[in-house]
Amino acid sequence: MPGSIARNHGALTVLICFLVAICEGVDLQAAGVAAPHIVPLFGLTPVQTGWFFSSSTLGLLIGAPLAGWLADRVGRKLMLVISIVVFSLFALSTAFAFDFDSLLVVRFATGIGLGGAAPNLVTLASENSRPDRRGLAVALMYCGMPLGGAMASLVTMIGGSDWRDVFYLGGGVPLILVPFVIVALKDSHREALATRTEQQRVGIVRALFGDGRAASTALLWTAFSFILLVMYLLLNWLPSLLVGRGFTRTVAAQVQIAFNLGGVLGCVVIGRLIDSSYRLIVALASFVATIAFLLALAAMPAVTAVAIVVGALVGFGILGNQAMLYAFAPQCYPASVRGTGVGAAVAAARLGSLLGPLVAGQLLGAGEDAATVLYAMLPFVGVGAIAGVTLSVRRMPEFHAHSPNPVSLSQV
Repeated sequence: MPGSIARNHGALTVLICFLVAICEGVDLQAAGVAAPHIVPLFGLTPVQTGWFFSSSTLGLLIGAPLAGWLADRVGRKLMLVISIVVFSLFALSTAFAFDFDSLLVVRFATGIGLGGAAPNLVTLASENSRPDRRGLAVALMYCGMPLGGAMASLVTMIGGSDWRDVFYLGGGVPLILVPFVIVALKDSHREALATRTEQQRVGIVRALFGDGRAASTALLWTAFSFILLVMYLLLNWLPSLLVGRGFTRTVAAQVQIAFNLGGVLGCVVIGRLIDSSYRLIVALASFVATIAFLLALAAMPAVTAVAIVVGALVGFGILGNQAMLYAFAPQCYPASVRGTGVGAAVAAARLGSLLGPLVAGQLLGAGEDAATVLYAMLPFVGVGAIAGVTLSVRRMPEFHAHSPNPVSLSQV
């Protein structure tokens, strides 16, 4: 009976985190899909448009490490609830923005909430799962983000000219989920909070780099940053790059949706395999496959069916790799500083997301064609692959040694 309750609670935890992650995915891509309507409505210049896209990412750089650090002190569930409320209210407020300055404020504040939710979703899904299913649990949670991104695109396509619909969806639904998070979600770190004394005084530097964690932290940040650089380059520029290859905008939108849906499948498949004893082989194969898929994207003919399939495969690889890194992140840190560690990793990843769109913009501005931009992504994936594969073979015993009592852990 206790085992059955634990399994049910673990499944419920992952389900709730998955639903919140869908809302995060909607809000993360809402600005991009609504931009074609917002830019002419507010008369934004290219520079202002860039700031509009980047403001939420800048907020996330603050929210992720701050909320992760606070979660180690006041509890993961409390910080998740606060983060959901923040990004929900400000996502809704985006629909009522009236000028460029108000857009910046609400998107920056939305980013703080989004950043605060991410590390706590990862950690809660991981800590409430049995050890041999933690990778799958985090991957299942994370696949909600690309699914939410696909939903954002669909809402914009179905809603026509009313760009506010995507913000109503991304801001309204999370508020509905808040009561379920409060009532049904188990705070996996509560036991550790009740017994911790000296650990409460652990500084951020020691949490990230002390007790032999420096190498794991450096590898995690490197892999996260380079893979997310490529992911955000594609999220922002893939439709334009496809148009540059001779595809229509309608086909480009279809490929973008396929990219997200392929990413959902990649998260599930790679997340399941990464829990096996062949973790190194899985990590190596997933990165090599991603490089092959990017090569296919750069060299493919201008055929709609081929573009959709290849776009889905690229999403499978890139988003699946990202889910794998999210699964590795909690395993690098003991429970007492896990929120700090995962939050810092999420923030480091967002540095890559800031650079990705800029890299493509610089190459296109220099006169390079779409295929050259796609080929230019390969070295970034290569660096991320080296760091990710190296991380996959490191032993991380602290995760199991410092986790809450296994009897109290839920199972997936």
